[in-house]
Amino acid sequence: MAGEPRALRPSTLTIAAAVAMLLIYSSGWQLPIFGEKSDESASALLRVAFLPAYALGFFLVAGDPWNMLRATLRQPFLILLMGVVAASIYWSIQPDVSIRRGFAVGCTTMSGLVLAARFRWADLAKVFSITFALLIVGSYLVSIAMPRVGVMTELFPGAWRGLWMEKNALGGLMALGICILCATALLTPRSARIWLPFAALAFGLVILSQSKTSLASLVLGLLALGFVWIAQRGPAFGAAATWAAVSGAALLGAFVLLASDVFFHLLGKDATFTGRTQIWTAAMRQIQERPWLGYGYAAVWSDKSGWGPLAWIVHDAKFTPQHAHNSWIEQWLGMGIVGLCAWGLFYLQTMALAVITVFRDRGAMLAFPFLVVYSLVSLTESIAVVYNDFRWAIFVALAAKLAFSDRAQDEG
Repeated sequence: MAGEPRALRPSTLTIAAAVAMLLIYSSGWQLPIFGEKSDESASALLRVAFLPAYALGFFLVAGDPWNMLRATLRQPFLILLMGVVAASIYWSIQPDVSIRRGFAVGCTTMSGLVLAARFRWADLAKVFSITFALLIVGSYLVSIAMPRVGVMTELFPGAWRGLWMEKNALGGLMALGICILCATALLTPRSARIWLPFAALAFGLVILSQSKTSLASLVLGLLALGFVWIAQRGPAFGAAATWAAVSGAALLGAFVLLASDVFFHLLGKDATFTGRTQIWTAAMRQIQERPWLGYGYAAVWSDKSGWGPLAWIVHDAKFTPQHAHNSWIEQWLGMGIVGLCAWGLFYLQTMALAVITVFRDRGAMLAFPFLVVYSLVSLTESIAVVYNDFRWAIFVALAAKLAFSDRAQDEG
């Protein structure tokens, strides 16, 4: 940072706008303000509450539209994916819902793209870390000062949920936050004394959330960060780290296959992943009715009358689901094979660039661990192509930044 030309340093206003935008997408304000209300008035207010995030995104775009265009053009599969989202309006079972939510996911995606266009790797890490630091402090304050809000009392007595509706949301986000905070400390060593204490506080929240899945995700993310750090020590270290990573992944896969009961016990799950397999089965049954185009972007989960697909899925589930609990099934259900392929191509491009970047750019310390954890979570949660979603905005930002390096940004 100190060696950068002054013109390349983002202004305080730019950083503040980016942090404020991400804080809104985090939904860390929703539980303390609205509680667990799900009535129509609360839903209407929630839709309006995200408008400032869109406005901040457009503000950042206006500051450097040329780099925004250049960063976007390097994401052909993301453009294709957003095109399918828009096109699904024409075959959606609820066009008004797909229009509203399609606009929201377009703005969320734009917000991620502009972060990659406006910030270099070190600055992007700083923006993410400031955001997580504020969320960490907020989670402790709410859970300690207002335990009726921040601590669960029914299904999981004593488990902290902080600023979010569920304990797994707190644990999962804090696991990602630790990876980002540690990566920021490595990217900017002078600031390590600032970010590492926040990483320790985030670890405390993972423990207090009582989420074993989040703890497993954290271990995987830190191993991925260690892999990048070792791989960038030199060619010999890179080869050794790659061999160790491949061998470790193979051993883990064998353990899951051969000792699945032990694996589920360690995660605190049953063989149905807490009822998720019933949701997947019901969703796949409905996919067979409209495999190519699906039911329209995000249209199934808003059905208020119990029509068709949602009625079947809710009937088969142990609880009322809000999504398919699998990012891949979600795309297939909403946008058919066309949308699933578009998402798959965008994901494969992102992961391929991430692996290449591990051996070429220090920015991989920020991107690779997050993407590894994101990939794991995407198998049991719908976190891809999600409107007004914190994790989707970060994923898009990192995916775009992998294709729009600091050097390419400076050349603009």
